[in-house]
Amino acid sequence: MAASRLRRLWMDPQRRRWIAFLALAGTYALVSVYRLSTAVLADELTRAFSVTGTQLGNLHASFFYVYAAMQLPTGVLADRLGARRTVTAGALVMSLGGLAFAGAESYAVAFVGRALIGLGGSVLFIAILRFCANWFRPSEFARMSGITIAVSGFGGILATTPLAVAVAAAGWRRTLAGLSVLGIGLAVAAYIVARDSPVDAGLEPMSGVDTPGASSLRDVLANARTVLGEVETWLCGAVLFAGTGINITVVGLWGIPYLVQTYGFSVTTASTYTLLGSAGLLVGPPVVGTVSDRLSRRRDTEAGTGGRTRLIVVGMALYAAAFALLAVTGAPPTAVVAVVFFASGGLAGAYALTYAVVKERHDASASGVSTGTINMMAFSGAAVLPTAMGYALDAYWTGETIGGARVYTEFGYQVAFGLTALVAFGAFLSAVWLHYRVSR
Repeated sequence: MAASRLRRLWMDPQRRRWIAFLALAGTYALVSVYRLSTAVLADELTRAFSVTGTQLGNLHASFFYVYAAMQLPTGVLADRLGARRTVTAGALVMSLGGLAFAGAESYAVAFVGRALIGLGGSVLFIAILRFCANWFRPSEFARMSGITIAVSGFGGILATTPLAVAVAAAGWRRTLAGLSVLGIGLAVAAYIVARDSPVDAGLEPMSGVDTPGASSLRDVLANARTVLGEVETWLCGAVLFAGTGINITVVGLWGIPYLVQTYGFSVTTASTYTLLGSAGLLVGPPVVGTVSDRLSRRRDTEAGTGGRTRLIVVGMALYAAAFALLAVTGAPPTAVVAVVFFASGGLAGAYALTYAVVKERHDASASGVSTGTINMMAFSGAAVLPTAMGYALDAYWTGETIGGARVYTEFGYQVAFGLTALVAFGAFLSAVWLHYRVSR
């Protein structure tokens, strides 16, 4: 009886797709742990490798240098090889990088190890979106992209207080080595459970789902030229550059040093505030994505896209205002800091809609390339902003160190947050222009 029930579950495409999605999503949650872990590890890494704020920003950003550069090639891989093989290979490479980082005895080796983590992790998000395009209807895509980003929010939560507790108990090297072993197990699970489409799983094609076969290299390159030639692509990319870049820079690196040095918190206490940023990712993207999908179903395609971009405009206006508040006040009441950090994650629901906007402008066969292109721009922000913020902080270094970590002034943090607010305002202007172009 149990075996028969399990077989029915396995052969039901509506349920099978969720089982496969969860297997793939587990690897993406681990990516988020790695990419945001530097905030908790900042003091440990500063002591271990004797680095400045700029060098720490570079070490953090080494993940994103490779990650950003790989997004367009990742779209090609996802369209050509499929989600299953792409995710499995990426998770294995990421785990090998984690082992190298955990064992690094020099800054150079640590830099290479974290870059290798970025290389493996770079393929996962776009490959999972490609899977969603093959297993879910177009009217469900914004919700699924929001849920996928929410998965990264879950990983981000693990990268805050739980990671801080684990590092305090076992040390940062053993903790990262354990994450690498977990990553290998998740790679194996993804390969066993997931299939690229219902047909590949031996099931009937799903109604309303356009599942193209593997694209030829010529078609993929033609799709890439079309995507890169559209102004809308670059406007969506500008929104993601700011939204993703700021969130990962603040929650994933400088948020904890800011709270420790400005408010005198312990790292574990400070990590509960950055946890709020990841909690926002759990809530905002699925909710906003679901609202956006419902709006698009009630209207024609053009009007539905206009509804999405309207939500993006509002979200980026709030995003810029939130960080401008930190820039102006410097050390507001901690409740205000908590709200800003939560909003940095929750408002990801707005800028995540750009994935649906771009995807809807192109054929299903171009879903990997189109989403990969703007994701490249998103993580370019995550590569550039940590170092830029570190450079701004180094200009206001007090000359003091505590436990080997540099101490920065409150005004230095105001300047750094002012930089993020300026970048977010640029994204708001891009969102306004995007809305004008798709709605006219």
